[in-house]
Amino acid sequence: MSWLFVVGIVVFFFGLLASIALHELGHLSFAKLFGVRVPQYMVGFGPTMWSRHTGETEYGVKWIPLGGYIRMIGMLPPRKDDPEGMLRASSTGRFQTLIESARGASLEEVGPGDENRVFYSKKWWQKVIIMFAGPFMNILLAFVFISIVVMGIGVSTPQPVIAEVAKCTISAAQAGRDCTASDPATPAVKAGLRPGDRITSYDGHKITSYDELQELIRASGGRTVAIVVRRGGQTLNLSVPVTTNQMRSLTDPDKTEQVGFLGITPTDARVHQGPGTVVSTMSDLTTRTLGSLVNMPKKMVGVWNAAFSDKKRDPNGPIGVVGASRIGGEIAASHEPGLDKLAFFLMMLGTVNFAIGMFNLVPLLPLDGGHILGALWEGLKRGLARLTRRPDPGHVDVAKALPLTYAMAAVIITMGALLIYADLVNPVRLNG
Repeated sequence: MSWLFVVGIVVFFFGLLASIALHELGHLSFAKLFGVRVPQYMVGFGPTMWSRHTGETEYGVKWIPLGGYIRMIGMLPPRKDDPEGMLRASSTGRFQTLIESARGASLEEVGPGDENRVFYSKKWWQKVIIMFAGPFMNILLAFVFISIVVMGIGVSTPQPVIAEVAKCTISAAQAGRDCTASDPATPAVKAGLRPGDRITSYDGHKITSYDELQELIRASGGRTVAIVVRRGGQTLNLSVPVTTNQMRSLTDPDKTEQVGFLGITPTDARVHQGPGTVVSTMSDLTTRTLGSLVNMPKKMVGVWNAAFSDKKRDPNGPIGVVGASRIGGEIAASHEPGLDKLAFFLMMLGTVNFAIGMFNLVPLLPLDGGHILGALWEGLKRGLARLTRRPDPGHVDVAKALPLTYAMAAVIITMGALLIYADLVNPVRLNG
């Protein structure tokens, strides 16, 4: 184990902790803005490692670095049959919510002057903002990290410049094996193409990008095509007898199709993109993340099988904090150029932050989305009451969903434990 691997793990792990801290800071900032009293802001769970009181809030770090929470008084409204006006305690942290909710006797009395500083008494839209601010912070971090990579560092983009010429034609199903005497030479070899050649024209079409060239090659199987290349300051006009080959589909990598084949590998160069690429990247990430959330139960079955058998771990499946940090170590210890490492590192942090933000928006308690849903339901009920001139229905008591909360919290804890175990015994690896 190299020191770079360890450094990568540590740096990525603390990057995740910083993201968690900022998530809770999002909640804290708007809670204080709207006058909610916040006794605690903690990163981590379990026994307190360090803390300091500033004003009315205790800021601290706990020993188990697997999350964080802020504690707001009166997050759940008092029972209607409670004459003392005692408030049930709760928090934004998933595990802390389970612990505090399970303690039926753990009640927090509102102090003098705190009657209007409880969470449940705030306007419904204020509660939505307070609870949305945490996930939004993660989504904002993802946007920042991805913007730095896309617009600042640049995206590795294939160029219409040849990096390597394949010696023989091999189908996608046999990819990776060595050439044999019976394998036919590739069209690129027959035409005399060389590494370093820049293809400027293909079949009469001016070439400005490799994607454009690739589409033309795949559509020209079985024909002899005229191409123009730049080589060492010279312009060469060549004819290429393009063949067909069974290649992976560009739209579905799990499928193959018979397409035109030339036998070249392009060079890559970092290209600085604009804001539009950031938006499209975030859009694609949203689609993939939503798909992952929908398929989470099936994906977790795969994690279970990989954890308790010799089945290979799905590289596109869910990973936990341990697995993500381990990949951070692999990135740091790889032989890739430093800029490539930084770009990969930031993109991964951005992707993980986005996943955290979207997961927390799932409209089920004890996730932030469950409290958001309760606040929206309260706003809807009160709005309908005003329209129909009926009495104010009062606050929505999300505590009525505690049985579902317990079940959901148990599922989250079980998933987290399974991911940690799988990340230890059968981790996702960058190189498979």
